[in-house]
Amino acid sequence: MSAADAEPSMSRDTAAAAPVSPSQGPGERAVSALWSFGKYLGALLPVYLAGYYGFTIFVVLFGLMLYMGWKHSRLEKVMRLQSAMYLLENEKEFTTEKVFRAKRDLPSWVSFPDVEKVEWLNKIIQQAWPFIGQYLEKLLVETIAPAIRMSSIHLQTLSFTKVNIGEKALKVVGVKAHTEHDKRQVMLDLYLSYAGDVEVNVEIKKYFCKAGVKGIQLNGKLRVILEPLIGDAPLVGAITMFFIRRPKLDINWTGLTNLLDIPGLSAMSDTMIMDAIASHLVLPNRLTVPLVADLHVAQLRSPLPRGVVRIHLLEAEDLTAKDTVIKGLIDGKSDPYAVLRVGTQIFTSRHVDSNLNPQWREMYEVIVHEVPGQELEVEVFDKDPDQDDFLGRVKVDFDIVKKARIVDDWFNLKDVPSGSVHLRLEWLSLLSSADRLSEVIQKNQNLTSKTTEAPSAAILAVYLDQAYELPMRKGNKDPSPMVQISIQDTTKESKICYGTSNPVWEDAFTFFIQDPRKQDIDIQVKDDDRSLSLGSLTIPLTRVLASPDLTMDQWFQLENSGSASRIYVKTVLRVLWLADDATPTTPSPRPSSSGSGPGHGGLKAELNPMGPGGLVKPQATRPQRTTPDSEFGTEGVLRIHLVEAQNLIAKDNFMGGMVKGKSDPYVKIRVAGITFRSHTIKENLNPVWNELYEVILTQLPGQEIQFELFDKDIDQDDFLGRFKLNLRDIISAQFIDMWYTLNDVKSGRVHLVLEWLPRVTDLPRLEQVLQYQSQQSYQNKVVPSSCVLFVYVERAHGLPLKKSGKEPKVGAEIVLKGVSHKTKICERSTSPRWDEAFHFLVRDPRDETLTVKLSHSWGQALGSLTLPLREVLAETGLVLDRWLSLDGALPESQILLRATLKILDTQLAVCRRAPGDAGSDGDEVIPRWVPSHLDLRQRGGFTMASDSANTAGQVKLTISYSAEESRLFITVHSCRALAACSKDGADPYVSFILLPDKKATTKRKTATKKRDLNPEFNERFDFEFSLEESVQRRLDLSVKNSVSFMSRERELIGKLQLDLDQIDLKSGVTQWFDLAADAT
Repeated sequence: MSAADAEPSMSRDTAAAAPVSPSQGPGERAVSALWSFGKYLGALLPVYLAGYYGFTIFVVLFGLMLYMGWKHSRLEKVMRLQSAMYLLENEKEFTTEKVFRAKRDLPSWVSFPDVEKVEWLNKIIQQAWPFIGQYLEKLLVETIAPAIRMSSIHLQTLSFTKVNIGEKALKVVGVKAHTEHDKRQVMLDLYLSYAGDVEVNVEIKKYFCKAGVKGIQLNGKLRVILEPLIGDAPLVGAITMFFIRRPKLDINWTGLTNLLDIPGLSAMSDTMIMDAIASHLVLPNRLTVPLVADLHVAQLRSPLPRGVVRIHLLEAEDLTAKDTVIKGLIDGKSDPYAVLRVGTQIFTSRHVDSNLNPQWREMYEVIVHEVPGQELEVEVFDKDPDQDDFLGRVKVDFDIVKKARIVDDWFNLKDVPSGSVHLRLEWLSLLSSADRLSEVIQKNQNLTSKTTEAPSAAILAVYLDQAYELPMRKGNKDPSPMVQISIQDTTKESKICYGTSNPVWEDAFTFFIQDPRKQDIDIQVKDDDRSLSLGSLTIPLTRVLASPDLTMDQWFQLENSGSASRIYVKTVLRVLWLADDATPTTPSPRPSSSGSGPGHGGLKAELNPMGPGGLVKPQATRPQRTTPDSEFGTEGVLRIHLVEAQNLIAKDNFMGGMVKGKSDPYVKIRVAGITFRSHTIKENLNPVWNELYEVILTQLPGQEIQFELFDKDIDQDDFLGRFKLNLRDIISAQFIDMWYTLNDVKSGRVHLVLEWLPRVTDLPRLEQVLQYQSQQSYQNKVVPSSCVLFVYVERAHGLPLKKSGKEPKVGAEIVLKGVSHKTKICERSTSPRWDEAFHFLVRDPRDETLTVKLSHSWGQALGSLTLPLREVLAETGLVLDRWLSLDGALPESQILLRATLKILDTQLAVCRRAPGDAGSDGDEVIPRWVPSHLDLRQRGGFTMASDSANTAGQVKLTISYSAEESRLFITVHSCRALAACSKDGADPYVSFILLPDKKATTKRKTATKKRDLNPEFNERFDFEFSLEESVQRRLDLSVKNSVSFMSRERELIGKLQLDLDQIDLKSGVTQWFDLAADAT
């Protein structure tokens, strides 16, 4: 029922309820006159003040406009609320007498036969409503108000002056039961409608502030799940409630919050309140109330999803033109973009300028929790500087996608005159076995998307249960622990458990995983201020892959924590699989521009590709070779080896800088519009990264490489310094190994190895380069490139027509090992010409394959080419230049391209001997500089020291000699399994000396690690010795416990003595060494 329909009856009621008194006394008439005079005076006061203070008339007009807007918005809210109340009170009359007026106003039990009316339940709620109000009043006054007063010093005088939930009770207008999906649960959908005369007033006496709510309207579908069903009372283990979609909310404010009814603020306030509700009660968030003990509440609150839907937003057609000229007399265009919503998951596409038939070709992945119920909503808007115009919406139920597996169709946009959008929706099932993981990853590499995220191969659910015996804070106080769970660049935080060393979180988190074979789960337990670490844990996903059903459910020992500190975590990995037998639904015809129907009527015109009369057209002479521009293949490759940094600034200070802390540094490298980012090293002012980056660059003058260092923080990362390098200087030097001082900070420097790689076509050099690469190891797991591939795509010939018989708009996509480039889309032709060049970095050309895919506007496939790079290696000069036949097309379909390989001749791989040297009969592979001593992780190929009954733990060292710097390097990485010296473990540090050394000039020691039996030091020490002096030295190393002068704790933990002549110092070694226990 509309507001206009309700207004006459309400006006009559008001008139009847307030009759005019036949007689008033003189005193009452005087008060009434004074009140009227005061109101008129108050209305004129702003005008008087504006003139008195010299304000312009525009200030008065603006205030008047603001007041009128507030008044209008206020009246609209009141009318909506009163109309909703009238509708609920007269639902039966409205349904029976006005059923044909507006079908959309019918309750859900009339529109849908499987939704049942539960009038008996509404009678119970109505009868109990006053008692529910008493309970809510008691809850607000006795529980919520004291909690608010304690939360802030400014709210200590807050009180609820009035709490009245009114006489209008919540109504359940329909119930739908789902019992066909899972026999261990009961699922109910409650269609709720509340238009209440609730009145709640709040006062803060300190600031003379009053605010409140008078009337609320709420409509939505609440899903209630009763699970698990059990054989004992109360028969149900827990009740879970949530809204599948955001409910509709309308609030009538009073007091100071009247300002929220001002246009603009009204929508903003409602959105903020709905966001707060959604964070607790809209999927994927759930409210779970356990009814029995020993339930996994986290798994009920966040169960495994039903599946994952991969959404391909392809294109749209015939959109409405919103950017019109001369008030619509001249049609313009629109700048369309799409907003996709699934529950609280929201994605926004890029906007396409001035196009009524935009092509997005974007991909998104969404987690589907409830089927049936959840749906995809796509809204299309026209991008404008002020307010974006609406271009239509469409909704798709995921139940349809689940049954069809693949839906590839055009959907008409609603609420607009014209327009349709093309979507491809794929239902990905969750597999509990890793048998098909490699196949999934291989398929994902063939998918391309304009979004930054690569397709996911799996999802990971992490159930964070509890922790045990976390270390105490300073002063022997209980911590307030919270957990940060990170996978790659995604970090999620748990709630905070205040004042306990045995917290119970019962939280759950879900992550998309691109390749579980290469990713880890990083768990950091911290105090509530995020600065004090209480422990850490790293779980490689390869461990989960090796577990039964891809599930790990156990206690884990925390690192860098107390000796008894543990955390209970359950991890569940599921592989995303698109069924092989899934076939897309047949796309419906595109809507006709004339609006005559969904498709064109009549017969399809059969086009004769041979020309009129069936005669073959004479072919023009085709070129047999490509004609690229002279600049083709002139780009070079810059290799950046980020080695380490020293003496960085400590940003994570405590107590206002009185206590010095550390930093968590990482590096950003920007070159030619490309940004590389290193991994973050925790709490280290002398970090060692050992990361490699490669970029293909055009030798343009003035190019610079910018390096910036930051300290990783939860909120905003702190600046640690920067410097710039000129590319021309690197090209001139070819090879640079240097320390660079950081600018704009007090201290710090960075060690880089930069190389501008020469490009050669000498095939024997490839073996030497590949052999060098196989010996390198970097922390970011990058394999150095051996070649650069230049591809020039000139033209194609004899391509097939579209299914409609029209000539295609052809684009070519060039793919090499997950890297993809696309050409422009040519105008309609079966012989398109592109004349475009691309380049790729190649790890091993013997094993890689170049793929070229031709399609109509990135849709209908027109043919493909698969070119193993081994064929290019077999060509003269490593250049392949000719016509190549296409697969999946016509017999005459061909493409003309050039593929050129250039070998990257790194100086580190080979040092050529001078002519005339003895034994100079070719090139000898001699690594000039091997960075293996910088690898901080345990590397394969080194044998673990044998266990011994007398061992006191182990220490990991790297010992090597640099002939270029004439220095001996000793890196102390870490210790493990150290013997405890007290009930708190130990405070270990490492001390060593190089014997014989009578004056102790070679004595060194690391920093002390508090309460840690598996400490990480990662400190490097260098000594200016010749190689002959180094091999004559003996390493005498001790791991000690830092104790006070009066302490009775044992100081020495273990010892190691090692003759350096037993080590190949030139190659270096990284190894765990056993520590001998103290014999005393």
